Amino acid sequence: MTVQTVAPQFKADQKLIAYIESKLSKLSIVFDRIIDCSVTLKLENSGQVKDKIAEVKIHVPGAVLVATENQKSFEAAVDLLTDKMRRQLKRYKQRQSKSARRV
Repeated sequence: MTVQTVAPQFKADQKLIAYIESKLSKLSIVFDRIIDCSVTLKLENSGQVKDKIAEVKIHVPGAVLVATENQKSFEAAVDLLTDKMRRQLKRYKQRQSKSARRV
């Protein structure tokens, strides 16, 4: 699985990119047919506090799974996104196995 990280408003440091890749690579344990994964990191300036927005798109055969999270740090956002994606992948895997049984 390849992980592509994009940060259009700033330059993400290598530590953050490595953290994201290590977290998302663990999703291949849940579902081993992940094609690729793209992560978009954004800064939202609402008032005086800058919130961090992370969005993950995972391409699987026949679908694209998307999740977005807004937190005070990118690490916290990625942690929550990993949990969300794990649930989505499990649900997708169950749907695939149910449709395969019907055939």
